[in-house]
Amino acid sequence: VGMMWKGANFEVVDLGTNVAPEAFARAAVEHEASVIGVSALLTTTMVNMAHVVKAVRASERPDVPIIFGGAPVTEEFARSVGADGYASDAAAAVAVARAVIAARAAATA
Repeated sequence: VGMMWKGANFEVVDLGTNVAPEAFARAAVEHEASVIGVSALLTTTMVNMAHVVKAVRASERPDVPIIFGGAPVTEEFARSVGADGYASDAAAAVAVARAVIAARAAATA
């Protein structure tokens, strides 16, 4: 996803693996994020995705759109924990990122 976003002219800040929810919130503020992408590779890590949403929504950048994806993640799950978007693969993540950014911009205009 990071490579696809870079190819689409997004500036990407990769926080790595096993990232605490609060680190996403801090990075969104520090880098003035337009969108946050979170991926899970195992079902056991999916529970933390809801914590990422909670941390970001409680931060200084509560309106940053959050997109979830990864092998075990479904659109239904992403929506159920408060994500603004779901990408089934890296190529779709570009279109989803553009869509959620545009929707946020329209909502605040």
